[in-house]
Amino acid sequence: MGLTRQYLRYEPAALFGLVASARAGLAFVALRGERGRYVAVPACEHVFVWDTRKGEKVLILKGLKQQVSCLCPSPDGLHLAVGYEDGAIRVFNLLSGESTVTFNGHRAAVTALQYDHLGGRLVSGSKDTEVIVWDVINESGLYRLRGHKDVITQVLFLKEKNLLVTCAKDTLVKWWDLDTQHCFKTLVGHRAEVWGMALLSEEKRLITGSGDSELRVWDLTYIQEIKDPDEPESKKSKGSSLPGAENTEDDETLELDEHPEERIVKCSKVGSIMREGRDRVVTLGTDRMGKFLACHGTDAVLEVFSILSEEEIQKKLDKKMKKARKKAKQNSEEEPERSVELSLQEEIQRVTNVKASSKIKSFDLILSPKGELKMVLLLQNNVIELYHLDLSAQVPQAVRVSRITIGGHRSDVRTLAFSSDNIAILSAAAESVKIWNRSTLQCIRTMECEYALCSLFVPGDRQVIIGTKTGKLQLYDLASGSLIETLDAHDGAVWSIALSPDQHGFVTGGADKCVKFWEFELVKDESSVQKRLSMKHLRILQLDEDVLCVRYSPNQKLLAVSLLDCTVKVFYVDTLKFFLSLYGHKLPVLCMDICYDGTLIATGSADRNVKIWGLDFGDCHRSLFAHDDSVMYLQFVPKSHLFFTAGKDGKIKQWDADKFEHIQTLEGHHQEVWCLALSPNGDYVVSASHDKSLRLWERTREPLILEEEREMQREAEYEESVAKEEQPVVAGETQGETGLAGKKTIETIKAAERIMEAIELYREEMAKLKEHNAICKAAGKEVPFPVNPILRAYGNITPSAYVLEVFKKVKSSELEESLLVLPFSYVPDLLRLFNEYIQLGSDVELLCRALLFLLKIHFGQITSNQMLVTVIENLKKTTISRVSEARDVLGFNMAGLQFLKREIEARDEVTFFADATERFEEKKRKRKKKEKMVLAVL
Repeated sequence: MGLTRQYLRYEPAALFGLVASARAGLAFVALRGERGRYVAVPACEHVFVWDTRKGEKVLILKGLKQQVSCLCPSPDGLHLAVGYEDGAIRVFNLLSGESTVTFNGHRAAVTALQYDHLGGRLVSGSKDTEVIVWDVINESGLYRLRGHKDVITQVLFLKEKNLLVTCAKDTLVKWWDLDTQHCFKTLVGHRAEVWGMALLSEEKRLITGSGDSELRVWDLTYIQEIKDPDEPESKKSKGSSLPGAENTEDDETLELDEHPEERIVKCSKVGSIMREGRDRVVTLGTDRMGKFLACHGTDAVLEVFSILSEEEIQKKLDKKMKKARKKAKQNSEEEPERSVELSLQEEIQRVTNVKASSKIKSFDLILSPKGELKMVLLLQNNVIELYHLDLSAQVPQAVRVSRITIGGHRSDVRTLAFSSDNIAILSAAAESVKIWNRSTLQCIRTMECEYALCSLFVPGDRQVIIGTKTGKLQLYDLASGSLIETLDAHDGAVWSIALSPDQHGFVTGGADKCVKFWEFELVKDESSVQKRLSMKHLRILQLDEDVLCVRYSPNQKLLAVSLLDCTVKVFYVDTLKFFLSLYGHKLPVLCMDICYDGTLIATGSADRNVKIWGLDFGDCHRSLFAHDDSVMYLQFVPKSHLFFTAGKDGKIKQWDADKFEHIQTLEGHHQEVWCLALSPNGDYVVSASHDKSLRLWERTREPLILEEEREMQREAEYEESVAKEEQPVVAGETQGETGLAGKKTIETIKAAERIMEAIELYREEMAKLKEHNAICKAAGKEVPFPVNPILRAYGNITPSAYVLEVFKKVKSSELEESLLVLPFSYVPDLLRLFNEYIQLGSDVELLCRALLFLLKIHFGQITSNQMLVTVIENLKKTTISRVSEARDVLGFNMAGLQFLKREIEARDEVTFFADATERFEEKKRKRKKKEKMVLAVL
């Protein structure tokens, strides 16, 4: 058997060049005891926490693969809930930076998240049109609410009532009663998608933002529910199962309720606030105190409004009434009745407009203790801006106090290059060139440039050359960070640049159908005595089509030129005579490279294929279907026949040009990959994408076996297919307004398998024990019983205790879904074991939750099984007694804690008054002392 070729695995090393992704919102977070200083922002699959004062990254909350789609900090400021594109929600601890809880329930991206005022519950809305309420403390889903027909855009809890408000792109705002879990009211006063909403004035007013320039305002009146005592409970909880639509013109609401007297909230439209922007609302929100409201559209203007409190409204009314009385007195009219009212514009006043430097994608507000309003804006061009608004000023104006920009480019990076010592990385975009230190990932130089398309480090790594879209070549000095020279090289864009192997010059190809040869030279600098580097034009090769890519062969004898006519022409460098034409691609060749020994050339095209050719005769060795979209970049690994390709499908792939095999896929980017660069030693790959991120990949010492790689790929595909399968149906449950919160995932299937294995082990051990007892009885003496190695590993526990251990290890959020896929044949054993555990009083809460769920889903089979009658009777007795015991313990503990709280408060009050008395006495002594001194002087 021959030796298989060994490949080394490339692993993701770092993500850099990204300040914030514009896909999700940002939020102020409380960190190190400070509010209004630290901001959490989405950064592809991670969440970065930035210090806005220093402009530094202080914390990275690491995600898995999916992009972040939503953020929400908890009311206590200790946790951050993060929603992802695949529908998962993870709750991070901001002190440790670790993910504490994971919820899986949505089938599409999470679009809205909100905590209740205590932080015990979390509600999420998604692109799958469903709303799920989660119990954060118990780490489980409570229920799923269905009713919307399009993407959920905002969800809000009400503090005082157990109600939920949701809005979506289906133009509806729905009110949900969380006690009965049904929708009792639907607002239909919008003609377009509802993009955002907020509760104002202590939840007595609702404001909604839609697809026009109106902010609609609704007054909320909470009505006590009137229930008929003789009415059966089942009829009460139906809610909207028999909808009777009642539409009135004045309040523009649709009541979806069988009994109008059972309404909980009355909504009446009071008017509209007109925005200055003419486009749709993108984000609408208030600060945590509810004193300020802000919104923005698809432009760069944030509109800030002030909401008057009840005291301020009363003051204004009294002032207006006074004026009205004065006017009536002057006109000798009768006293005006108490009918003076404030207009909506007077109650919600425009404060100012904040003009950002680019389009706003999201914002957050916080009112500082000093009375200053802090506004943080996430912009489309990879920038975070912080503004302060001084409210004490006569005309409040927002002042920009900080701007986080150094960590990335304003636009997509179009070209990358590595220095010859593998330490520096060059990245260039439409507005700037940045030099990064590979080991620290810090930006060490930023230089302004024109729209860059290609680049290279000049030998010696002290200068860089940039080819631009306008046809210029720009030479920069890295030490000073200045532009040394600009040359008009081509009449069109400079698409490609290649350094000659002898390092004396380079070649450029442009959209003007020319290939130009250049050499480096030293010229006298007018400003200094020393000579400086310059570029000298030597020769030109005129062609019939636009040049897209140029590459030298390593011996500098041949030059390969890719043209817009889908061919690659190979010329002799010395005479510029035609040598070979490589044709076969259906669309233009966008990238190519020649291997280190000059025997192979690989070409990547917009037709998604990579072709490998021999450079001796120009024969095509193999055509590989490489990517699901255009192949944007291709480069050989130094000193090998392995090469990397980057595609518009967001993937980077490694290939073997000798065996024509796909070796590895580097997945990480979420959008098109524009370019990549390999370090001269082949240990590092850096790539740039449309998601604004730069990623560094490092070659490890871990060998990569192709068969194992294919197996892992198949497993990943299977896991994906499991998540896309139809969800299991719960017996007796219809597809109504509510449903189970969780969903079937590979984790829930694995958890169910572990429970099944534990029960099987329990059955085997019980059968062995019975057999062992029979042997002992026959022999008339004690025979040693062989202990199962699994039970020995757990510390010689009993088989029933082992089942409980396995059961306890199932995640709380996955418990119901795991039990749902568990076959009924395992349920009788599980019920008997539950009876045993509950009698012992261990984990009563968890076991009761599982027991009630199993009884619900297998009710018919359990009740028809005669063998389980005694088990159920025993469970009935033990559960009631144990639950009442647990309730008593909880009640006693609560009473004890409340007593301690009262004691502490009383002690604090005594201390406070004692301090006040001491201060008063001290002031008295000082005053007497002062008086004595005055008298002495007199």
